[in-house]
Amino acid sequence: MVREFELPDVGEGVAEGELLRWRVAPGDSVSEDQPVAEVETDKAVVDVPSPVDGVVEELRAAEGETVPVGDVIIVFRVEGEAEPDGTETPADDATADSGYQTDDEAPTQPVEDTQSEPAVTQRVQVAAPPSVRRLARELGVDISSIADSSPGRITESDVRAYANTDSHSSTQAQSNQRTAAAERQKQQATSTQSVSPVQARKTADRETTVAVPKTRHVAAEEGVDLDNVPTDERKDGEPFVTLEAVREYAKAQQQAQKKDQEAVAERAAADEPARPESRTPYNGIRQTIGAAMTESKYTAPHVTHQDEVDVTALVDARSTLKQAAEEHDIRLTYMPFVMKACAAALQENPQVNASLDEANEEIVEKEYYNIGVATATDAGLLVPVVEHVDAKGLLEVASETNEKTQRARERSLSPEEMRGGTFTISNIGGIGGEYGTPIINQPESAILALGEIKKKPRVVEADGEETIEPRHVMTLSLSFDHRVLDGADAARFTNSIQKYLRNPNLLLLE
Repeated sequence: MVREFELPDVGEGVAEGELLRWRVAPGDSVSEDQPVAEVETDKAVVDVPSPVDGVVEELRAAEGETVPVGDVIIVFRVEGEAEPDGTETPADDATADSGYQTDDEAPTQPVEDTQSEPAVTQRVQVAAPPSVRRLARELGVDISSIADSSPGRITESDVRAYANTDSHSSTQAQSNQRTAAAERQKQQATSTQSVSPVQARKTADRETTVAVPKTRHVAAEEGVDLDNVPTDERKDGEPFVTLEAVREYAKAQQQAQKKDQEAVAERAAADEPARPESRTPYNGIRQTIGAAMTESKYTAPHVTHQDEVDVTALVDARSTLKQAAEEHDIRLTYMPFVMKACAAALQENPQVNASLDEANEEIVEKEYYNIGVATATDAGLLVPVVEHVDAKGLLEVASETNEKTQRARERSLSPEEMRGGTFTISNIGGIGGEYGTPIINQPESAILALGEIKKKPRVVEADGEETIEPRHVMTLSLSFDHRVLDGADAARFTNSIQKYLRNPNLLLLE
């Protein structure tokens, strides 16, 4: 039995995904829950599992194609499930009618048996893109009925023409209407290629045109004069223009104008010297990051408090504990120390561990401490979240942070693992930065950027005497939402972090 599988909802609020890679090919045997494809959404890269045990019969999406959730992407043949009554018919328009017909395949008509047995209707493979299938479902059109009399790739024009046909009219009348629609498309295509928009308008100039109110409304929105739209149809003896004809004409005008603009641009570019450059689509995760940063920057009034802290004792502590961590197969960096220090400082300054609920006009103080770690990846900055940092030991925090940041770089982090943060840390020092003005990861109210640890001369007091010594110094840049926090709140919070980083032994009490 044939089973068609639609792209599932792979994340909250996700409406479509880019099919990055197929992990199977037609003819491959698969088991239930076996990954068959990798799909990138605007949040993460996820594996799409097979819903059945069976054999891959057909792949209906190409690698690199953006597919809406709910569209069929793969067809399986499930062994041991026979077709009912020897008939293979689609379950509904939304699934079974979404196949593609190759150029050498014609729709199969009912076959008459020479033994006078009942005819068997074979499945019709219909060539139509997902957008056309959705339109057919919205208009209540059986797309296979169009394929019966319109061989070739089904277009939106075919669907709309079929939907506007009187269901009680003869088959010949339906065929005539589709033929007229096809002829109009041919005329529009020819017009677009050979004449300008002004010339195209003159080809159908007339004094009277009949059209329904909606068609007239759309024509006004598109800036189209109904008397200039070509048509072969008549109503009550007058030229009749359909809504689809208006849209086709407007599209033809736009295409012609676009070609004119491109020609002008090409002539202008011909006078410019060629310069080497490359272009990358601005989409997926990169686009989502940009939208989030723009919203944060233009919603929350950002203020950045900057300071530095002597972390000589921290450097010594990490050096001492590093070997012990390696014995547990854990790589110990400075980040877990900072995460624990921030969790302790958030407990002492709960107003920083807050978010603004604009809808209810409330400031929400969180009583849990989930720390996000900004991680640079090939796709952009991702923020895996380590939950309940306050309740975990240093090595446990280090292990979980290492594991999640690595999976973020590999693009295998799930969307759920990037939600629920209450505070974020960004380590700009890893690439040599010192100070920065990080953008808040909303709905959080603050974000901390860590600068590079450098040796600097500092005045050190010991036994009543002051000396200048080389010390390890880290810079801190705390950006905060001034709607929720004041400068004094930011300064007190930063002082709390400094306290724990200057003396990391205090973290043992947390």
